[in-house]
Amino acid sequence: MKKIFLTLAAVSALSAVPVASQAEDASPLSFNIGAVTDYRFRGISQTRFDPALQGGADYAFPNGFYVGTWASTIRWIKDAGKIAGVDTGSAPVEIDLYGGYKGEIVKDTLSYDVGLLQYLYPSNHLSNIPNTHSPNTLELYGALTFGPATVKYSYALTRLFGTHNSRGSGYLEAAATFDAGGGFSVTPHIGYQEVRHNSSFSYTDYSLTGTHDWFGLTFSLAWVGTDTKDINGAPAYLSPSNKNLGRSTLVAGVKKTF
Repeated sequence: MKKIFLTLAAVSALSAVPVASQAEDASPLSFNIGAVTDYRFRGISQTRFDPALQGGADYAFPNGFYVGTWASTIRWIKDAGKIAGVDTGSAPVEIDLYGGYKGEIVKDTLSYDVGLLQYLYPSNHLSNIPNTHSPNTLELYGALTFGPATVKYSYALTRLFGTHNSRGSGYLEAAATFDAGGGFSVTPHIGYQEVRHNSSFSYTDYSLTGTHDWFGLTFSLAWVGTDTKDINGAPAYLSPSNKNLGRSTLVAGVKKTF
């Protein structure tokens, strides 16, 4: 389980400053903070349809390498309650640590991005429960970008968010961002999550996101959904109130990058 990553950026500068000066003064360190009405990761709600606070920091080295971190409030581990009489833990926050390298294959036309992403869930007790595994997950990813379109593949080097025997699972996604003018953009996205040796949990997710930059903030509105399967008559990704965590819905958000 995890995030629909709406990676939105807002960049502001004084028009009187020459372009060359902007490049020289640009800081390699950036921060972002925001909120969403529902934290969706690969189409699945991580907050049981409730709002989430999110934020992160990134550092871009001049040679193409980068590192960063991102965090969001979550509920899905706490919602599990007790398993075999053992509390699963509160784990109210997901923390992501990542690093990689970006480069160009064809200048200003075709670029690539490769790296590692570690998902961490502090205060979870899942590894203390018999036949249950830690949700902490390490993924290797690679992406190609051509013009406005990006194709990315993420490969799980560990079990996928604690799912039994799921090492080697993969997530393939494609998205494109189109400038609609006036500070508006539109991003269609589709992805397929393969959960290895657990085909009932594999599914396709999709979204259509519109964003608008206004007064230094980026506002977003996304239609998000999945085609998750049923297991024994119930959705594969189920909330404590027996609701489908992958159901289609609108997700609103706001972000500030500085």
